[in-house]
Amino acid sequence: QLQASGGGLVQAGGSLRLSCTNSGRAFSSYSMGWFRQSPGKERELLAALRWTGGSTYYADSVKGRFTVSRDNAKNAVYLQMNSLNPEDTAVYYCAAGRLLMDITAAHNYNYWGQGTQVTVSS
Repeated sequence: QLQASGGGLVQAGGSLRLSCTNSGRAFSSYSMGWFRQSPGKERELLAALRWTGGSTYYADSVKGRFTVSRDNAKNAVYLQMNSLNPEDTAVYYCAAGRLLMDITAAHNYNYWGQGTQVTVSS
């Protein structure tokens, strides 16, 4: 079970930190990804961490603004979002893939949490 939280309404230029907790066991063996989807647009992979550590992916649209991190002791993954703009408005999802090596493909993720809404006002 994945549960994302931390969304909300923020002004352009502001920051939010999303959290995703995994109630399952062996969290450290899961690669984790953050996605978003807004109406009329395809789901977009924003950032991901491979379970082995040492490999991180960022989409060009968020590179330099968003930072993904994880705390295996807390079974949690985070997405720190800075310099938000209205184009970042979307529902944000976390996803997990056990022993997943190719973290760049959405179809590789097996488990999905309920999304959390992020709205950025201009």
